[in-house]
Amino acid sequence: MAVLNKIRQRSVFLIIIIALALFAFVLADVIRNGGMSSQKSQNVIAEVNGEEISREDFARQVEAMQRNMGPNATTSQVVNQVWEFKLREVILKEEFEKLGINVGEAQVKQLLRSQLAGNPNFTNEAGLVDDNRLQEYVANLKATSPQAYQQWVAYEDNIAESARENIYYNMIRAGVGATSLEGEQAYRFANDNIDLKFVQVPYTSIPDSEVSVSKDEIRDYIKSHSKRFKVEKSRDIQFVFFPETASTEDEAEAKQAVEEVLTSRVQFNAETNANDTISGFKNATDIAAFVNQNSDIPYQDRFIFREQLNSDFADQIFNLEKGELYGPYKEAGYWKVSKLVEARQMADSAKASHIMIAWEGLPTAGGTTRTKDAAKALADSLAGVVRKDKAKFEALTAQYSDDAATKETGGDLGYFGPGQMIGGFNDFVFENNPGAIGVVETDFGFHVISIGEKTDEERAVKIATIAREIEPSEQSLNDLYTQVTSFEMAAKDKGFADVAKTENLEVKTVKDIKPLEENIPGLGPQRRIVQWAFEDGVKSGDINRFEIPGGYVLAQVTAVKKEGVMTAENASAVVTPILLKEKKAALIKEKISGSNLAEIAKNQNASVQNASAVNLKNPTLAGAGSEPEVVGTVFSLEPGEVSKPITGEKGVYVVELVAINKAPAMESYRSFANQETAVRRQEVTTRVFEALKGSAKIEDNRAKFY
Repeated sequence: MAVLNKIRQRSVFLIIIIALALFAFVLADVIRNGGMSSQKSQNVIAEVNGEEISREDFARQVEAMQRNMGPNATTSQVVNQVWEFKLREVILKEEFEKLGINVGEAQVKQLLRSQLAGNPNFTNEAGLVDDNRLQEYVANLKATSPQAYQQWVAYEDNIAESARENIYYNMIRAGVGATSLEGEQAYRFANDNIDLKFVQVPYTSIPDSEVSVSKDEIRDYIKSHSKRFKVEKSRDIQFVFFPETASTEDEAEAKQAVEEVLTSRVQFNAETNANDTISGFKNATDIAAFVNQNSDIPYQDRFIFREQLNSDFADQIFNLEKGELYGPYKEAGYWKVSKLVEARQMADSAKASHIMIAWEGLPTAGGTTRTKDAAKALADSLAGVVRKDKAKFEALTAQYSDDAATKETGGDLGYFGPGQMIGGFNDFVFENNPGAIGVVETDFGFHVISIGEKTDEERAVKIATIAREIEPSEQSLNDLYTQVTSFEMAAKDKGFADVAKTENLEVKTVKDIKPLEENIPGLGPQRRIVQWAFEDGVKSGDINRFEIPGGYVLAQVTAVKKEGVMTAENASAVVTPILLKEKKAALIKEKISGSNLAEIAKNQNASVQNASAVNLKNPTLAGAGSEPEVVGTVFSLEPGEVSKPITGEKGVYVVELVAINKAPAMESYRSFANQETAVRRQEVTTRVFEALKGSAKIEDNRAKFY
């Protein structure tokens, strides 16, 4: 009782303590998740110039785009495409509002008419879009299918948005052009040319050992060209892939499974309380059923020729006698046994024509109400007519055939090989002689078939194969998991690369992975690994295990690179050659001496070279390649004048201008100005949007959600 009394006396104090503890817990969670704005961060996928893009809205568009692009498109591909659409929409919307660009209802209707012209659902007898039909269609959608109606509304919105874009870009295009002076400049660039002589002293004449570049020099260059070396945040990783592989025991088990079905065996039947004799592969009568029951690869009931038998053991299998077995043999991850079911002489291709007669209920029936019996009677009748007069085949095809693809070409199917046509059709063509006419029933209808040409016959075989895949057992998978776990623990303790080297495992490195990338060289699409590398709190040296199709990946982050400017180490591969070239150019210029090209060439152990008809549009020197800086400098010289040493792309040049060949003046340069105008206007859409995107303030959080 005394204790309870003390608790009652201090109840207010206890409540305050509990409240403070709860507050501290909530505050820690808020800080961990990005502060008080964490709720916003969970619902906003991006912010563009202050406008938020909702995560829910973005996700709906991603789902719709995924349906349109199909299953082959990866999530990252879809997300990136939706992002470009959304970015364009938000950025351009802001421009439209600034300029007051709007599209009225009448304008949208006019655009709809032009887009729907030719669609029989919306046009009248005169071929024009009927507004009443259009309104009726939209009203029916709204009443019967809300989802389809929303798609229609989105379609109209897209039309309006496209119209606003066209107005916006057309306004800009109207202000883009080229003057007559610019037209003349374009004409001169392409048609004025020069003849010159030059001496080239290549940079390779200075050994790399004579020049060096320090990290401070690289840093200074980066600082002077910081825009060029801006980088977004990225990660470097290294990883080891542990594939799921079958053990020798697993391989032996697959081989044994194949061997067990080769011969007949006795098996106790609990239902009859007696022993049953189970036929083996050698004695099986229903080959298709036996293979499909005992093989991991289904039976293919078709004849093949030697060149079609894609096997490392093709000769041995192809030359078997009927009923003879070959194997077991290991091939492409399977243990197999093959049996020659049948061999015959057969043409490897044939040409045929057909008249297809469908009946009501078939997918090929179209609008016919013909019964199956009526279809059979018609097909037999047509076959009888054609047997008497083959010249009528083409006309009868046009009149009666339900095969729209060949109806207008006399039923001609061209050349095809065995197994390319549906069963009964194939058998008739390859089992009969050229000129034969017959009626065959298939899932598409009755076919009146006329066999045309056939190639010379050669040996063809029908092969049945029992195959068992060599795959890792549960024990092998457990052993692999143990190996991966052991490596992970050791790598965290002793070092990733050291443990991999000890265990003779290949370590692969990937540098500069960006937040929204998904492909990892050597692994393919692995978005989960990329997301982990960019998670808050993941630092250089962290290791994580991932289960992927076909095995495990153990990955380690080796570098966390923040957004900003490249470090000297990362930029070295780009900057070092530039600075080396500058230093070599300075050394070469110091060594160049002589009053004319001949002396300079002699002193530099080089030769005087000639170049003719060189222009500014294509500033290429024969034997030296593209040298715009050199050619541009020479155009400023007078004939006979020798230049000072010029730093070029491949070396240092001293040039003498031989002659300037001016193109004749034109009365008007308007055609060249028009060409320049057309080129510039074609680039408006891309260049304007890229400029707007470059100046926009964009906070992109996609990597947190996808």
